[in-house]
Amino acid sequence: MSFDARSLERLQQLGRSLPKPLPKPEAPAAAEAPASQKRHRVETETDPQALFRELMQVSPDGSVPPHLLDRLRQAEADQQRARQAEQRQAMQRQSTPQGQGLQPRGASNELRPNRQRRAPASNEELELYTAFQQQLLEGDEEE
Repeated sequence: MSFDARSLERLQQLGRSLPKPLPKPEAPAAAEAPASQKRHRVETETDPQALFRELMQVSPDGSVPPHLLDRLRQAEADQQRARQAEQRQAMQRQSTPQGQGLQPRGASNELRPNRQRRAPASNEELELYTAFQQQLLEGDEEE
C-alpha cells in the first residue's frame, strides 16, 4: 500500500501524538485481597429458603437487587433438579428390570456353584415353588 506525501506526514504526526500505554497494575495483590476476605452468607448460601431469609434480614425495606433475585431463582431451580434426579433414581431402584420378572425375597435367584437353588425362606414359599413345579410337569405331559 502506498501513501501520498500528505497522508504519510499526517500519519507520522498522529503517531507522535498517540498516548503511551498505561502501566499494568499489579494484579496479584489486587486479586488476592477479595478472595481472602470473609464473604457474607448472601453470597455463599445455596439453600433457597436460607438464602431468602438472609436476603430479608439484609434488606431493611424488603427490596432485593435483581442479581440476588437471580441467585435465589437459580438456587431454587438447582434444588428442584436435584430432587427430581433423586426421585428418578429411587424409581429406578424400585422398579424391576425388564425380562427378569419377580425376584425371590432374600438371596438372589441365581444358581449357586453346586447347581442348587437357595432354600425356601418360608413354608408358603416352599408350597408355591412345589405348585409351580407341578404345573410345569403337567404342561410337559399334555404336549
